[in-house]
Amino acid sequence: MSPPEHFTVAYQINPWMRLDQPVDRELAIKQWDGLRTALLDLGHQVHVLPAVAGLPDMVFAANGAFSVDRVVYGARFKYPQRSAEADAHRAFYEERSADWKFVAPTQVNEGEGDFAYVPGRKLILAGHGFRTETAAHAEAQDVLGRPVISLRLVDERFYHLDTALAVLDDERITYYPGAFSAGSVRVLEQLFPDAVLADEEDALAFGLNLVSDGRNVLLNTEAGAYAGKLAAAGFRPVQVDLGELKRGGGSVKCCVAELRP
Repeated sequence: MSPPEHFTVAYQINPWMRLDQPVDRELAIKQWDGLRTALLDLGHQVHVLPAVAGLPDMVFAANGAFSVDRVVYGARFKYPQRSAEADAHRAFYEERSADWKFVAPTQVNEGEGDFAYVPGRKLILAGHGFRTETAAHAEAQDVLGRPVISLRLVDERFYHLDTALAVLDDERITYYPGAFSAGSVRVLEQLFPDAVLADEEDALAFGLNLVSDGRNVLLNTEAGAYAGKLAAAGFRPVQVDLGELKRGGGSVKCCVAELRP
């Protein structure tokens, strides 16, 4: 995770960002720390990547890389405003080269924003349409040695895969069908017939931008109805307020880069 010490909306690169709506940075820091504390309380270890001045979106740490079995596929951001974030993430892993093998990308991709790993299937789900290029899907498959399923996003409000789909445990996922092309929905229906389906209200509340450890699911407080769906599916919702960070187009998952040793 990376603290929102420099968080603001200084430019518009997704539909959620509004230059006419000022950010309360102190509140953003408080909410971010609430998420960090919730993860620690559940027994997870949290590494903190120092914030860098001039990189207001660095708080969305999930976009900086994607790792599977100690191999890290680095990010290459679409927009120049975020490009330097990739260097900070690369330095984090290279400083720990005894534990992680970092591979620099040649294709545009935004890390866990558009890649999700289903461990029980040893399968990667990958989004494209707004940020990550499809060529990065093939590159990730070569780097990580896992089959990659390409899914096309068609609604600009859900510009990253992690705003429309999440992995809940070793086998199950959850997603909002309206964010995907009809062909991609058919693929998901075949691969995951037992998926927890979200509706538009759940997705607009950033409910799908979640982090799950297989039992506990951390998600935004706005997604109350969706939390009920998760509970009915056998999971334990843990709701945290990240309303201020939503101004930048992100929530729980965007703030957490998962390390998969």
